[in-house]
Amino acid sequence: MVIMDAIGPEHSDAFHIGTFRTFLKQFRKNRLGVLGALLVALVFASAIFAPLIVTHDPTRIMIGPRLAVPSLDFLLGTDQLGRDTFSRTIMGGRIPLFVAFVSLGSSLAVGLVLGLIAGFGPRWLDNLLVLVFDTIRSFPSIIFALAIIALLGPSLTSVILVISITSMPIYARVVRTQTEALRSSEYIAAERSMGAGTTRILAVHILPNVLGPLLILVSMDVPAVIAVEAGLSFLGMGVRPPTPDWGVILNDGYNFIDRTPWLILAGGIPIVLATLGFTFLGEALRDVFDPKLRKDL
Repeated sequence: MVIMDAIGPEHSDAFHIGTFRTFLKQFRKNRLGVLGALLVALVFASAIFAPLIVTHDPTRIMIGPRLAVPSLDFLLGTDQLGRDTFSRTIMGGRIPLFVAFVSLGSSLAVGLVLGLIAGFGPRWLDNLLVLVFDTIRSFPSIIFALAIIALLGPSLTSVILVISITSMPIYARVVRTQTEALRSSEYIAAERSMGAGTTRILAVHILPNVLGPLLILVSMDVPAVIAVEAGLSFLGMGVRPPTPDWGVILNDGYNFIDRTPWLILAGGIPIVLATLGFTFLGEALRDVFDPKLRKDL
């Protein structure tokens, strides 16, 4: 941040462009990272353009072709109600990505604010917030999820609430640790001596330095969120039928696995691809942003 202040506004654009080019150069060297980025782009593209890709109405019940084998008319066959599995798989990708975006986004925002307060605030407030973080994390995630769903009922809102609450302490503790390490640095002391207030120090100097590790952590948490959402929907405690969802498709395939193995594949392969994509992307970002892990240094 001191370097950016010394550069001046007339050269800041060139500085950011050079930094971005360096990032791309480092990222392209990681083949798994490039593969992960392509898989993530594929998952997002299929979810965004799902209405243009599907070949049938994913919720339409057709009496004739029940449990039909894959064909040119039904690329992944049909389920027990005659619904097109391919269309349901494509549309089903929207729910996990929506849950991941909303739940991780909200937990990241709350955890970021509480982590900054805990790391830069008075000691008594830090101890109180750490106690809250540890209390939330002490509950087993599955038991906590079952309790929330039992109180609110199975729904998409319940799934988002469970993931948001259980993820928030992780991000808050990461931010708290980074903030405590930065608050005693020399350039923070210099800013204080120049009369900079707490808000400016947090927004200009500390926040940009803690966002990098957080974004890497979030990208690697997306597969876990997708798995949790699919698992709860598989158990009937998440998305309710007839809404297309990967977990619901897996549940349908499990009930008819002896007759229709393609239903299990249709629900399982997208989860595997999304998990690999976000995991590879997160590891590549970690390698690029962490100088200790760069292979060329």
